[in-house]
Amino acid sequence: MSEDQKTTHFGFQTVNEAEKAGMVHGVFTRVASRYDVMNDAMSLGIHRLWKDAMMDWLAPCPGQRLLDVAGGTGDISFRFLRRAAGARATVLDMTESMLVEGRRRAEAESMAERLDWVAGDAMALPFGANSFDVYTISFGIRNVTRIGDALSEAFRVLRPGGRLMVLEFSRIPNDLMQKLYDLYSFNAIPVMGQMIAGDRDSYRYLVESIRKFPDQEAFAGMIRQAGFGQVKYRNLSMGIAALHSGWKI
Repeated sequence: MSEDQKTTHFGFQTVNEAEKAGMVHGVFTRVASRYDVMNDAMSLGIHRLWKDAMMDWLAPCPGQRLLDVAGGTGDISFRFLRRAAGARATVLDMTESMLVEGRRRAEAESMAERLDWVAGDAMALPFGANSFDVYTISFGIRNVTRIGDALSEAFRVLRPGGRLMVLEFSRIPNDLMQKLYDLYSFNAIPVMGQMIAGDRDSYRYLVESIRKFPDQEAFAGMIRQAGFGQVKYRNLSMGIAALHSGWKI
């Protein structure tokens, strides 16, 4: 990103920072109604195992308060609430149509008294400092215009002793396996997007955005720079995705 020109990337395009949020909003507005179906198709259902692994490492505790950013359809919040008696979850997403889809799910109705749904920006969270015990963001941080700002906001809203956990696509450390994965991603996923969601371009962007996201070590460094301690990561499915953990110490 160029600080002087205030540009960033939207997939492989270079765009003005001021334009990116609206472009990302457009992508998720278009795919919201088929988002969960596409996640199953693209990952052959493996994203469910990754999210379960996230919960296993997170180990939710009774009574905790979770902020699930970019959590539109509620997958992470539902899993968290099932494991933590008396806990509450706030789902925040910049795209109202994603929140609408989340509220329609059966889990949302059964957990309604423990759930809040908020439209908002990861870079300017509408919450006070030291408000949450846990902050999660799943497959969302790579779409944020300024990732460092989002991580700083995560640090601000977490209570001392609070935990950040990020689930995001990452890099396979084996070059041959990465090339094979690239062939699949760039050729199969946009076609699936067209067939299932009627939107090839949005899924082309999502594939490109994965390639522009920092690798595991670089992203761990960004988390440390935001103030978090005990920063660690775990690769999932050989590094196709990774879990990152940090603590507000």
